[in-house]
Amino acid sequence: MMILGLMSGTSLDGVDLALCRVGDSHAEIVAATTVPYADQWRSRLASLENASALEYAKANVELGHYFGHIISDFLADKNVHADAVASHGHTIFHQPQNGAAADGDSLGFGLTTQIGDLDAIAAECGLPVVGNFRTLDVALGGQGAPLVPIGDELLFSQFDACLNLGGIANVSFKSKVESGKWKVGERVAFDICPCNMALNRLAAQLGLPFDRGGENARRGLLDYYLNETLNRLDYYRFDAPKSLGKEWFVSTFWPVVEASSLSTVDLLRTVTEHIAFQIAAVVRRQGVHTMLVTGGGAFNSFLLECVKQYEPQVEITVPDDLIVNYKEAMIFALLGYLRLKERVNTLSSVTGARCNSVGGNISGLLPQN
Repeated sequence: MMILGLMSGTSLDGVDLALCRVGDSHAEIVAATTVPYADQWRSRLASLENASALEYAKANVELGHYFGHIISDFLADKNVHADAVASHGHTIFHQPQNGAAADGDSLGFGLTTQIGDLDAIAAECGLPVVGNFRTLDVALGGQGAPLVPIGDELLFSQFDACLNLGGIANVSFKSKVESGKWKVGERVAFDICPCNMALNRLAAQLGLPFDRGGENARRGLLDYYLNETLNRLDYYRFDAPKSLGKEWFVSTFWPVVEASSLSTVDLLRTVTEHIAFQIAAVVRRQGVHTMLVTGGGAFNSFLLECVKQYEPQVEITVPDDLIVNYKEAMIFALLGYLRLKERVNTLSSVTGARCNSVGGNISGLLPQN
């Protein structure tokens, strides 16, 4: 089946589209592109959590029509066809912890919202659309994230771990030890720390969209006080399952960075080393020896050097650019395929939900094959 995976990440750099040939345990990227967000969309999405209900509703529908439009243009430009679309949408609120009671039981009212109206997408591109992948898992008491690990399990199991360096750094691995939350051999995943969400915001202070190769961070100086302050944030003491959203970044992480009087290059160096330290700590605890690294941060050579400095034993593999850039979009195509086939696409061992689930809503007509 030909599924087009669509991904809009927290770093707001653009919309990834990956047309994939997908089967039960394989996925192959046939064509892919990234459509950068115009400044108007970038600023609108960055502040939408503080907008009125009407503005939120309008943005949801308008973004859906925009997604549908760029899907149609992409398919026409590449002269290819798709059987369906699998849309991650763009996350505005991610607060699964709202469903946790004081005694640890789930109250079932955690929330996560990804905008980009599915019906609007379907109306524009004329294809069935699968989306809202996270909400069922959250209703079942889970984090609703990360969702990519089932793709790691089916497509990249030859590696001990898969690390994604997007707006947020997250990791997926098979557990080698049993704990109260998972068994040996179960797939485990969680968000580690902010990544490009923080680095890109700092690079913007230098008039840059991102810190290419970590060049500016490399020439900065590490501030041990700020680094230690960041390392003491409560989130890093929590056990998985756990996940991060923009709300935590804005309310907890960024104020610590912003309060510093350091130069921007010194902040880039310190935040880069903080990210590397947190990644290395996870790698060391889990006994990871081989790790696949994807996402935009895989091109940050200084960040990867820092990870190796903190944990020299790990062997890091950065695949070809197509997989680096479009792995998440490809796996969302796989998630959409599994939803259409009514097969499990969300793992409770990853999210902490009561059970595995078949997540996602379907808009438009179902494909006939």
